[in-house]
Amino acid sequence: MKRNYRYLVLLLLLGFASCSFTTKTFSDPDKDKLLVQVITYVLERGHFDPKTLDDNFSEEVYNNYLQAIDPLKRYFYESDIKEFEKYKHNIDEQLKEYDITFFNITHERLLQRMEESKVLYKAILDEPFDYTVDEDFNVDYENKSYVNSKKEMRNRWRQQLKFSTISNYDDLQTEERLNKENDPEYVLKSENEMEKESRESTLKSIDNYYTDYIDDLERSDWFTMYVNAVVENFDPHTFYFAPEDKDRFDQQMSGKLEGIGARLQKKMDNVKIMELISGGPAWRGKELEVGDAILKVRQEDEKEAVNIVGMRLDDAIKYIKGPKGTEVILTVKKVDGSTKEITIVRDIVELEETYAKSSIVTKNAIKYGVINLPKFYVDFEDYNSRNAASDIKIEIDRLKEQGMEGLVLDLRNNGGGSLQTVVDMAGLFIKDGPIVQVRSTGEPKEILRDKDESIDWDGPLVILVNELSASASEILAAAMQDYKRGIIIGSEQTYGKGTVQNVLDLNRMVRNNSNGDLGALKLTTQKFYRINGGSTQLEGVKSDVVVPDRYSFIDIGEKDQENPLPWDKIAPADYTLWNGYFDYDTTIQKSKERMSNNEQLNLIAENAKWIKTKMDENTFNLNYAKYKSKLDLNEDEAKRFEKISDYKSNLTYSSLPYEEALFAKDSTLKEKRDRWHESLTQDVYVEEAVNVLEDLKNAYTLKDEFASTQSKTDIKSTTAKSAKN
Repeated sequence: MKRNYRYLVLLLLLGFASCSFTTKTFSDPDKDKLLVQVITYVLERGHFDPKTLDDNFSEEVYNNYLQAIDPLKRYFYESDIKEFEKYKHNIDEQLKEYDITFFNITHERLLQRMEESKVLYKAILDEPFDYTVDEDFNVDYENKSYVNSKKEMRNRWRQQLKFSTISNYDDLQTEERLNKENDPEYVLKSENEMEKESRESTLKSIDNYYTDYIDDLERSDWFTMYVNAVVENFDPHTFYFAPEDKDRFDQQMSGKLEGIGARLQKKMDNVKIMELISGGPAWRGKELEVGDAILKVRQEDEKEAVNIVGMRLDDAIKYIKGPKGTEVILTVKKVDGSTKEITIVRDIVELEETYAKSSIVTKNAIKYGVINLPKFYVDFEDYNSRNAASDIKIEIDRLKEQGMEGLVLDLRNNGGGSLQTVVDMAGLFIKDGPIVQVRSTGEPKEILRDKDESIDWDGPLVILVNELSASASEILAAAMQDYKRGIIIGSEQTYGKGTVQNVLDLNRMVRNNSNGDLGALKLTTQKFYRINGGSTQLEGVKSDVVVPDRYSFIDIGEKDQENPLPWDKIAPADYTLWNGYFDYDTTIQKSKERMSNNEQLNLIAENAKWIKTKMDENTFNLNYAKYKSKLDLNEDEAKRFEKISDYKSNLTYSSLPYEEALFAKDSTLKEKRDRWHESLTQDVYVEEAVNVLEDLKNAYTLKDEFASTQSKTDIKSTTAKSAKN
């Protein structure tokens, strides 16, 4: 096995906390001020690229914080903003003095405006909506101005509530139509009944939102939002965990999640699916997919759904999570624009499926291997226990035993993980040499190397990536690309995260702390670079063969985040190109030609562009006839892309013998592998990866034959010369 590196990041953090920080004594009877004192000190001395606390910084915090607490601009008036503006360029001075006046003033005003909004929304929902009126509603809240009067505020709330309610109204219309189709004797509800019922549903949802969550939020919850407006201004991956958030983080790191098994992200006022955890309830249900937006949530013992559009993510998650065995019903806007109600039974989500898994794929009687790696996992307490690098080695050995003649390593959607494991893993494919360069502020760069000269796999190698392949995935793909060891197939570029974070327990910074738990700070401490000297930050890894996918035009990379660190370059490391293949460049060109003529990929590209246009739509008509017409049009347009899911390749996939032996005792494992193999047969990207392996194998064979022929010629020539002599 590759050498057991000491975990660099952990060492740096420990040295960091014990040396740099312990010279400072922190104390303040006010917990909020103490927290500001500790965090600003840590960021100034510990962040990779600390920012200057100046007027520009102050303005960024000001804007981000106001957007965080009033994203829909339905609480504050223009007069409030004018009052707040005197602090716009003063927050930096306040932070230096541990002064929280800006937070106090905005927080008090927010609570006042929220109380006013309770009266407002109830009054609006007490009156019928007229769905025959032709009016447009723009959901681009970021570019909306604040209102100047109570009349304008009422109209803003009226449009937002009507927009929420019109979907309820459409649901009732659809439900009534289906009831009539199923039962000709069914008596349809009147238009007035459906209009009233849809308003009542909205009223109950927003009542629940205020009663169950807004009113339960304590001052510390709002202060956490303010602190994060400060720390996230350093870079997208620096984040403050309040004590309860740190507990949740620790629970996730333990390897178990309770709920539907999906990772969510807030985009504007929508809660979107960013990842489905393999083996989890949502994954098993096959109905949710990445990019779907959850609009409403209903519990199994309730008749009314809660509208979560516009909610804070943490609040929305509280509705979605729940005890094992209970049902949650989600109203979801699919990525194709259609709306669907999905029922999921919550469960304990074991993260077993984050481990590497492999399959044999057969083409023209030749066996190739496919390994899927969702994360670069490791047990930091015991590196010699199960980790991604050792598991990949085991899977490679198993595949070799089955006669594998080429390997596909699938890193799509792999958000990264352990730096140590990616160095060890890269060493499985090369003799030895540098893998990645790491730099800390004010420190000389360190080159992390593979020093084990053994090679576990020296045959054809293809690595699959997409826009969500990040961090450690980018390190491995970049190293294999720089060595010309393997061919990278996937999106135009990977995510573009070239930074390393550490989580620091802030309680360690304060001696004799009587203020209670201060939580933790995740901060960026290092940057890593390719062996060619370039950073993967922002630019990611450019695929050798670019293929479209459904997310090709969606803004989900590092470059699309707020305050990302810049791209830069350092001196390259000294490394030698791999010389195992005959025509690396020709193989890439042949793949590009195949991809350009692939009907399935062309359809996927069209679908990606169409999805982008739907996501960019900001204006909706609140006239029901026009609203319904637009919904129907979207559904009709989406039908032309249904052929994407009907695609099947001619390749066959099978589990390895050791897994087949487990199926008799573990039917769930068999179901997971059957599901995986089914998805692989529909995966045009894996199909092309196998085509590339075939080309590489043929090129490799031709090289061997050429070398063998050349050797025989040399022998004959030598023999002839000897005879002549």
